[in-house]
Amino acid sequence: MMKGIKKWRLFSLLTALTVFLSGCGAEHLSTLNPAGQVGRDQYNLLLISGAIVTLVIIVVTIVYILTIVKFRRSKVGEDLIPVQVEGSHKLELLWTIIPIVLLLILAVPTVIYTYNLADVSGMEKVDEDGNKKAVTVNVEANLYWWEFEYPDLGIITSQELVVPTKEKVYFNLKAADVKHSFWIPAAGGKLDTNVENINQFYLTFDNSSEGLKDGVFYGKCAELCGPSHALMDFKVKSLDREDFDAWVVNMQASAEEQTPEGDVAQQGQEIFNTSCIACHAVSGAGSAGGVGPNLATFGDRNRVAGFMDHTEDNIKKWINNPEEYKPGNLMPQPEELNNGNKFSDQELTALTEYLMGLTVED
Repeated sequence: MMKGIKKWRLFSLLTALTVFLSGCGAEHLSTLNPAGQVGRDQYNLLLISGAIVTLVIIVVTIVYILTIVKFRRSKVGEDLIPVQVEGSHKLELLWTIIPIVLLLILAVPTVIYTYNLADVSGMEKVDEDGNKKAVTVNVEANLYWWEFEYPDLGIITSQELVVPTKEKVYFNLKAADVKHSFWIPAAGGKLDTNVENINQFYLTFDNSSEGLKDGVFYGKCAELCGPSHALMDFKVKSLDREDFDAWVVNMQASAEEQTPEGDVAQQGQEIFNTSCIACHAVSGAGSAGGVGPNLATFGDRNRVAGFMDHTEDNIKKWINNPEEYKPGNLMPQPEELNNGNKFSDQELTALTEYLMGLTVED
């Protein structure tokens, strides 16, 4: 009876795990649904290593079962000693050569893919007019947000990376404070961002992210960097080249200060210019290395602070007490920005109205 109960418990556990694992294949955040060539190459390595491990497990299991069946005591008796094989050169060669072959099968493509991914020579190629052919992004990881600078295009954004499809996008990765790790699961493997050196690699995106959940790929920090490490998210929007070029033009045009529509939004702009402008740029051509994230595209994002739903209520909550929602972040409390006072409901509404109007897409 007890054995039956234990079997059913094991079955229930496996069923529950199957349900949870079925959620690991979402196209916008899963390595099992690669979004570009880099992701596919790494996925193929995963398949090769999985096949090798599966083969080893099957062979060992077969040998184990055959040994138990052939030499069980009820069949051969208590005193039989099987033929001993120590010192057999054939067997020693066999179980030495087979692991080497299996390792070579995995090692050769791994080395090839590793060197291919490290080849960033295309970053420096120029066209007939001397302009860079490829898109290069300088990624700076901060506590706990991401800055994306396009040095050849003269624009900067934060928290939402925008890239063209069907071409290599090159990245220069560095950290502003402590070690972080840049990871877009659907596009490719993670790579560390360090304070003391720059890491470089490239990724590719086959198709526009428009049809995905929320219209974006999900990115993460994959290196434990502090109390809000798990909340250090960013989003990636892949666009067809024509749409990407239009986005770049709009970002460059955002350098001209815009007067927001409506009295409430204008009041929010005044509050922002007296309380927030020292840390946050609102132009896509803002200077790199600012204290806080560039907010030029804040109204286009789908998350507040990288992980909260992009609603007016959450924007107010974030402004009013950022430490509560992302512990350890460096954004000042409202009292430090507003002459020792918290923002009133009216001021929060005005700031929210202004921030929601910061868009280059509408």
